[in-house]
Amino acid sequence: NVPEDQADKLLLASWGLPKAVLEKYHSLGVVQMFDWQAECLMLGEVLEGKNLVYSAPTSAGKTLVAELLILKRVLETRKKALFILPFVSVAKEKKSYLQ
Repeated sequence: NVPEDQADKLLLASWGLPKAVLEKYHSLGVVQMFDWQAECLMLGEVLEGKNLVYSAPTSAGKTLVAELLILKRVLETRKKALFILPFVSVAKEKKSYLQ
C-alpha cells in the first residue's frame, strides 16, 4: 500500500503531467489511481526507465500505469515511445485520446 505520507501520489495531478493530459483523463473520469497503480510507479527506478513487470485482472487498470510511464518519459526525454497493445480496438481507442 501507499504510505499515508505519500497519499497525494494517488492523484494524477501529483505526477507532473501537463494540464491538457490531466484534463483529458479527468473528462474520462480518471482523477486518481488505485493504491497498486501508484505503488508500481514508485517502485525503484521505474520512472527513470527501469523495467517493470506487473500483473492484474482484466479491466483492473494496467494500461493506465503504462500510459503514465510512457507519457512521463516522452515528455521528459523528448524521445518517441512504442506502445504495443493487444487488440486493434484498444489501439484505436488509445490513439484517439493520446493525440
